Parts: sequence; structure tokens; C-alpha cells
Amino acid sequence: MTLLYTSDPERGRIWREIFAAEAPDIGFVTTEQMTDPAAIRYLAAWDPPRDLLERLTRLQALFSVGAGIDQFDMDKLPPHVRLVRMIEPGITEGMVEYACAAVLALHRDFIEYGLAQRAHRWAPITLTPAGSRRVGVMGLGQLGQAVLNALLPFGFALSGWSRSRHHMEGVACYAGEAEMAAFLKGCDILVCLLPLTAETRGILCRDTLSKLPFGAALINVGRGGHLVEHDLLSLLDEGRISAAILDVTEPEPLPEQHPFWDHPRILLTPHIASMTRADTAARALIANIRRLQAGEPMEGEVGRERGY
Repeated sequence: MTLLYTSDPERGRIWREIFAAEAPDIGFVTTEQMTDPAAIRYLAAWDPPRDLLERLTRLQALFSVGAGIDQFDMDKLPPHVRLVRMIEPGITEGMVEYACAAVLALHRDFIEYGLAQRAHRWAPITLTPAGSRRVGVMGLGQLGQAVLNALLPFGFALSGWSRSRHHMEGVACYAGEAEMAAFLKGCDILVCLLPLTAETRGILCRDTLSKLPFGAALINVGRGGHLVEHDLLSLLDEGRISAAILDVTEPEPLPEQHPFWDHPRILLTPHIASMTRADTAARALIANIRRLQAGEPMEGEVGRERGY
């Protein structure tokens, strides 16, 4: 049983060492080293070449090397091949750090103070207590729940929304289209952590964002495809949205002349909110392969009918 790895070479070097030491029974090869496609049972990739899946006739599982799976064309993935997103501590820890930092930056008016600094204005802003600030997270998967749990000690009024019903202590949970408006109405800071699917593409649009309280702020750490860019720009210029922190865009990187680069109320980061840690990711992958071999459910397995 062999794993084919097709991603970052440096990460691959670390993975090879860990597989050799901790899972020597699982072969580990790169594309250049693959001599028998029929021997490949597992594929670890971000965006594999189009013809590769056709050659891997005995493939059992495709493992994403990151948390996302929207880069894969599921229509071209044989129905018997199981698709698994990466779930490992490094991704979660990074996302929690970024999301909490972004929420606190908006809560403490850092974008406003940045504007004041550039204008040489000394302009204190009356502090809003955390208990009076409402933070909502769209997407209640592992990352969304981890972010909300990390925000709990600050005392924010917390809420979460997803398409299916969830229950979290200390968090007001909303579900489905029928409850989205009520959720948005109670978000002074909105964090998007949804998976990108046909249903969620463009969900951060004028209609949705206009349901937020006037002057609310947005953090998008989901995917660039969630956001309708011109809607955000017009809402920022109207003052309906006060600020946005964006870690994801479409495309990535942005074109040099894109208006996001210079907008004074947008803080842009280059898709760095969370990154896969090579060592913990390799061990998470080995553990999932062991589950697959034992006929047990794998962590992060994607429901093909849902798209996440």
C-alpha cells in the first residue's frame, strides 16, 4: 500500500522521514518516483494534475494537504474514492490565533487608529466593553467552533450560524436560511469560516451584509469566492460596513491594480491565517490511513453530497 505525495517538496521531505520512522509499512513516493500507478492506494495533494486520477485506477482515498477541498473537481473524482480534508492541530491553532487577533483589532478600533495615525490625528475612541460587542461566526465546523471557544473568555456576546443545527455552550446558534437574518442582525463583527460550495459562493453580498447592524465589520477567512467584491467596496464607501479584514481573495494573489490593495478600511493578508504544520499533518494523515485500513470513520472525510 503506497501513498503518492504531490505537494510542497520541503513538506514532502519531512513527511517521508516521519512515514519511514512511524509507518514503514506504508510506501511513500512522489510523482517522479512513481513507477506503478496501480500500486497507489492513497493520494495526498492540493491540486493534482488533471490526468493523474485517471491513472490511479486503484486509488482508495484522496487526502487534501490543507483544510480546503474546493480546489478539487468532485465531478471528476470517481465515486468510490473517499475525499478527506486535512484536520491537524497546526491548522486549528493558526486559525484561532488569526481570528482572535482580527476580532480584537476590530473591537479595539485598530483600523480607525491607523487612519488617524496617517492623518496625524490624536483621536481617542470611547471603549466599547467586550460584553457589549457581538461577534458572529458563519460556519460551525471544527475551525468555527474552535474560534468561538477561544473567544469565550473575552466576554463577547457570541453567535454562530451554519446550514445544520449545532449546540454550543455560551454561543447562540442559528441554522438554515430561515434563521440567517436573525443571526446577521446580532453581529457587530462577522467572521466567515464557511466551506466554499455552490450554495455558499457569493454569500457575502450586499443583501447579506446589509442585514448586519450599520457600521459592522467583516473578517473573511473562508475563501475569496464567498465575497462579492464590488458589494463590499460599495458598502464600505457608504459606511454600512466600517472595516474588513480579508485573508482570502479570488484570485490569489490579487492583480496589482485591484482596489483592495489601497482601500483605507481593508486590511489584507496573503492567505496566511492558518498553515498546515508538516510534522503534525503527517501524523494526522497516518492516523487517518490507519482508520481507513481498520474500516473506521476518518477525521475530516467529506460528504460528497454536501460538498464539505
